[in-house]
Amino acid sequence: MDSRSPLVAAGAINGAVAVAAGAFAAHGLRDRLETRALEIFETAARYHMYHALAMVLAGLLLARRAGWTFQLGIALFSGSLYALALTDVKVLGAVTPLGGLAFLVGWLWLAITALKPPAAARS
Repeated sequence: MDSRSPLVAAGAINGAVAVAAGAFAAHGLRDRLETRALEIFETAARYHMYHALAMVLAGLLLARRAGWTFQLGIALFSGSLYALALTDVKVLGAVTPLGGLAFLVGWLWLAITALKPPAAARS
């Protein structure tokens, strides 16, 4: 069995980006953003990390569709919150729920995949 997994690699890269974003918020943005904007940025980094780890898990469980759905959620949810916090462009907040929906779909897909028989689980 080939142990290489683009999904695990993407999850690991997302984890590194989430750590960098959290550090940037704590050290680079603390004195530059208002309290609410900083909270929004930190929420984005927190959910980014949760779902980076979920991508790694999905990759290990061969639940590729769930994993790439988490990636979509990261882009939409965390991406829109990062941009909202930095720009205060309120319309970006309309994208965030779509990312949340992708997270929910990813978790449900992961659960369904985990319950399938081994031969059927590779989706």
